[in-house]
Amino acid sequence: MNDLTKLTVRHALNGLKAKNFSAVELTRAYIKNIEANRHLNAFITETFDLALEQAKKSDEKIAKGEMRDLEGIPLASKDLFCTKNVRTTCASKMLADFVPTYESTVTQKLLDAGAVMIGKTNMDEFAMGSSTTNSYFGPAVNPYKKRSTSEEDLVTGGSSGGSAAAVAANLCAGATGSDTGGSIRQPASFTNIVGVKPTYGRCSRYGMVAFASSLDQAGILAKDVCDAALLQRIISGFDVKDSTSINLPVPQFDKLLNSNIKGKKIGIAKEYHLDFMPHEIDDLWARGKEILKKRGAEIVEISLPHTKYAPSIYYVIAPAECSSNLARFDGVRYGFRAEGENLSLAEMYEKTRAQSFGAEVQKRILTGTYVLSAGYYDAYYKKAQKVRNLVRQDFIEAFKKVDAILTPTTPNAAFGINEAKTTDPIKIYLNDAFSIPANLAGLPAMSLPAGFDNDGLPLGLQIMAKPLDEQTMFDVALALEEEIKK
Repeated sequence: MNDLTKLTVRHALNGLKAKNFSAVELTRAYIKNIEANRHLNAFITETFDLALEQAKKSDEKIAKGEMRDLEGIPLASKDLFCTKNVRTTCASKMLADFVPTYESTVTQKLLDAGAVMIGKTNMDEFAMGSSTTNSYFGPAVNPYKKRSTSEEDLVTGGSSGGSAAAVAANLCAGATGSDTGGSIRQPASFTNIVGVKPTYGRCSRYGMVAFASSLDQAGILAKDVCDAALLQRIISGFDVKDSTSINLPVPQFDKLLNSNIKGKKIGIAKEYHLDFMPHEIDDLWARGKEILKKRGAEIVEISLPHTKYAPSIYYVIAPAECSSNLARFDGVRYGFRAEGENLSLAEMYEKTRAQSFGAEVQKRILTGTYVLSAGYYDAYYKKAQKVRNLVRQDFIEAFKKVDAILTPTTPNAAFGINEAKTTDPIKIYLNDAFSIPANLAGLPAMSLPAGFDNDGLPLGLQIMAKPLDEQTMFDVALALEEEIKK
């Protein structure tokens, strides 16, 4: 029964269609695995009863020959997607008891396709972090360990770390995530799975609790490229409830997959080599280039000169937008409210936000408020937006020469949970140095497993493509995956 949890989505669908097992049996297998791996703290809310009820309905559909695209497939959802009548916390004390009365567009699309929702996954509070250690419900734990210190718990990456841990440990067949500066791709790299951030606007943000509205984008964490392409197709599409969603048809990503990349031009940007980067990452990057050359692609040297400014830009713009978005959490209409006698309205606001937001969220709100304040708006926020446009222009020029860009996903492998708590925050922020530019430019980008370092920890390669050209991104990723898995 446990072997069922190792199936990819497409193999599970084939098994269900052939009636080799039922959706209920598949769901029970995942539930058993979750119960055996609670030490990973991948889930905030488990929805087993709901999942079994949905699985029974899927079995009825299958029996009638009415199988949908994801019929009976157990998936998990990052706990910032609102789910009707199911607690949605954003890993924060502020929303610890919040139960939405509506469904996010992304999760509704999965349900409409027949998916079974098995739980809500752990994350950095309000998606602010690169380690999933900033959670009110405790850190998520990476299923992988260092060979040298096998007792040490490692971070999953963040902020979609719970989703990554759940997919990597076979606690679900796939999961949703959100990516603001690398929050899908970095944890995917740390846990040896595939992570996809589509073009900004490809997925609706309706019902997705906002962190930084011009950067946030829903995406997928999956076991392989084919599953990622299928799941991404399902959650993509225009939504009248989200003015930033793109009103264009969604390609059949999974059905159009083609690993023949002969003649494709792949860009290699010198700016993605950092002096402090472990040699194993450079070696895997070089291997990725050789694989693509072997497959008939042309390797082209490119320059993205403003990439070095990306983290600095991000940590001005993202906190600014977060300070605005999180202003709504004041203890008046919903969420936590501080207790106290004879509190003035201002005192209630202050105590509520001080007691319910964690340290990282408070730090970013204060930073954002500062850079938007009178006298500093022009010096910081406005200037950051101007340099953001230069980053975008770099990519526009690069994509005149190439079809896709290959880079490492992260400059390092997963690190210890205790290290995340004691390390200089700037060093933690730089974990996203390679992933942030795609968010600033609104590009599709994904991470796929590329190998392991000398301590047995996973490392990933990142592929970026032109806006709305996820298909090329998936095709290049499939070509890499086929060779890497040989």
